[in-house]
Amino acid sequence: MGLCYNYYMKINADSFVNEKPENVLKTVFGYDTFRPLQKDIITNVLKGKDTLAVMPTGGGKSLCYQLPALIMEGMTLVVSPLISLMQDQVGSLKTNGINSVFLNSSLSWEEYLQAIDEIKNGQIKILYVSPEGLATQKIRELLSAPEIKISCITIDEAHCVSAWGHDFRPDYLEIKSIRKLFPNAVMLALTATATEKVRTDIMQNLGMKKPAIFISSFNRPNIYLEVQPKRNALDQVIKCIKKHSGESGIIYCYSRKQVDELTQTLDKLGYSVLNYHAGLSDQQRAKNQDLFIKDEVQIIVATIAFGMGIDKPNVRFVINYDLPKSIEEFYQEIGRAGRDGLPSSALLLYSAADIHKIRFFFQEAANPEQSEALLQGMIKYATSRVCRRKALLAYFGESYDSSNKSAEEKSFCCDICAAGDLPLSDVTIPAQKLLCCIIRTNQRYGANYVIDVLMGLKNKRILENGHNKITTWGIGTEYDKETWFELVELLIDQGYLIKYGEYNILQLTPQGKAFLSSRTELNLPLNPLNMTQPISFAKTSSKGNKIIAEKPAANDQVADKILTQLKAWRKRKADDLNIAPYMIFGDKTLLDLAAKKPKSKTDLLNVYGIGKAKSEEFGRSILQIISEIE
Repeated sequence: MGLCYNYYMKINADSFVNEKPENVLKTVFGYDTFRPLQKDIITNVLKGKDTLAVMPTGGGKSLCYQLPALIMEGMTLVVSPLISLMQDQVGSLKTNGINSVFLNSSLSWEEYLQAIDEIKNGQIKILYVSPEGLATQKIRELLSAPEIKISCITIDEAHCVSAWGHDFRPDYLEIKSIRKLFPNAVMLALTATATEKVRTDIMQNLGMKKPAIFISSFNRPNIYLEVQPKRNALDQVIKCIKKHSGESGIIYCYSRKQVDELTQTLDKLGYSVLNYHAGLSDQQRAKNQDLFIKDEVQIIVATIAFGMGIDKPNVRFVINYDLPKSIEEFYQEIGRAGRDGLPSSALLLYSAADIHKIRFFFQEAANPEQSEALLQGMIKYATSRVCRRKALLAYFGESYDSSNKSAEEKSFCCDICAAGDLPLSDVTIPAQKLLCCIIRTNQRYGANYVIDVLMGLKNKRILENGHNKITTWGIGTEYDKETWFELVELLIDQGYLIKYGEYNILQLTPQGKAFLSSRTELNLPLNPLNMTQPISFAKTSSKGNKIIAEKPAANDQVADKILTQLKAWRKRKADDLNIAPYMIFGDKTLLDLAAKKPKSKTDLLNVYGIGKAKSEEFGRSILQIISEIE
C-alpha cells in the first residue's frame, strides 16, 4: 500500500518530551479522557516499569505505547506480527502528525534508505518491525548504533509468544534476546486474549522484569452475540448481510476452498465482496485488503489469517461461517467488529460437522490434548443455553452480572437474552426416551448417533450395530433433529448428562439415572435454537468524559445531510491521499460533527476524536460543509 503523508503537519520529535499525558492526549489525539486502564498503564510505562496489559480489541491498546513514545526521550520499538497491521498503525499515526515508520519487505529500497536516515537522525518516535525482522543482523546493528536510544520495547499481539496462545509463533521466542541489547528500555507487552496460563508464558518467554499486570474487562458491550445452528448457511449469511446493508463486514471460513466458493457465490448474487487467504499472491492479498480498508469493498471473506491484519474501526458485522478452534481465536475474530464503539454484531454458525473437521487436523498438532482442551471451550460456548456474554467472559475468568441491566441492554446483549425468559415445557417423556436410548446403545456414542437411532434412521452404521432392533429405535419422531440436539444440551446444562472423550460420548450422571428411576416430571425451556430476534441497537455514549460523542436526533434532517456530505468528503480526501477513510476520521467523529454542528475551529476541538493536528489540517473543509448545509 503506497503511502504519502508529506502534506501532514509533523510534530517535532521532542515537542512533547516530559509533557503531561493528559495534555498529549488532547493536543495530539483529540480525546479528553483516557479509557479504562490506559492512564494506569501509561503511568507505569513512563516510570520505566515493565508492564503486561490485557485489553480487548478496540480497547485502546495502541495508545498505551504511542502516547508514552512522545513523552519519553528517544524511540519506541514496536514488534508487530503483520505488515498490514504496521501500515495501518503508521498511517493513523501520521494523520496525527506523529513521525513513525516501519521496516519490512513492502518498502522499496529508496523508501527503506529514507527510513533508516530518519531513524539515525532522531526524527522517528515509533519504529515498527516484525519478530522475523528483529532477528536479522541488519536490524540489530541499526538499533545498536550509538546515536539511537531505545526507551521502550513494545510487543504487540504478545500472546503469540505462548504455546497456549491461539496463534503461537516461534519467532516471538527470539524477542527475549533483544532485551540484552537494551537493558534499560522498559518493556510493554500487549494482547487482547490471554488466560492465566498464557500470561505466565508471556512474562517468562519475554524475560520481563517483575512486570505490573493490568487486565481490562473482556466485555465488548457494543457487540451483539448470536449463535445459529448451521442449517442453510448461505441463506443465513445473506440475511445477516441484508440486516447490515451497505456496512462493512468480515466472514471467516475454515479453509481457503470455502473462502473462494463463498466469495464467488456472493459475488454472483451482486454483493460487493473479495476473498483473502494465504493461497493468493502477496500483491492480490494486499490489494483486496486495501480495497476493504478504504471502503471500496463492503465484505471480505477470509481465513483466520485475516484476524490480526487490520485496524479498521467501522466493521459492523463478523460472521463465523465455521466453528473456530478456540475461544481465543473466536474472541480475536469478533474483536474486528465495532472497534469504534458503535453497535455491531457477531454471528456464529455452528454444526457438529465442524468439530470433526477441526479434529481431523489434531493429528498434525504438536499437542493434540491441548488442542482438544481449547476446542472444548469453543464447543461449550456454542452450545450453551445461558447468556452468551456470561459464557464468553467466564472463559477468561471474568464474571458478568446482567441483573442490573435495562431491558434494552439485555435485548442487545445476545440472542439468548434477547429471547427473554423462555417458557418451560414438559419434556419428561422426551427426556426419558433420550436417556433410555443412550443406555440401550451402551453409553458409547455421541449425540448425533443417538438422535439418529431415536428418529429411526437406517444408516449403515446403525444397521451394522443392530441398533435398528433395540426398543428405542424410531421412538423419537415428535422432534426434529435440531430440537433433539437442544434437549441434549439442556440436559447437560441441568446435570443429567455429560460428554466425555474425543468424540463427546454421552453418559448419564447419577442425577440422570435418578430421574429415570423416579419418573418425576421435568420442565425445561425447550425452544428452537434459530432465534432471529432483530438487533436493537442501544444508544452509545461516553459517560464520564468531558467530551461526549453524540448522535444526531432521529428527526434532524440537517444532521443527516451533513453526515452524508462529510462521508463523501472523507472518501474523496482519503482517495486523494491513498489512505483509508477511517484514518482521517472514524464514524463516531462524523456522527458527533453532525450532531454538534461546530461553527469554528475552537468548536472543532470539542468534537470527539479531533485534536490540534486534524483541526488544523481538515478544519476549514469541515466547517465549510456544515455552514453550506445549515
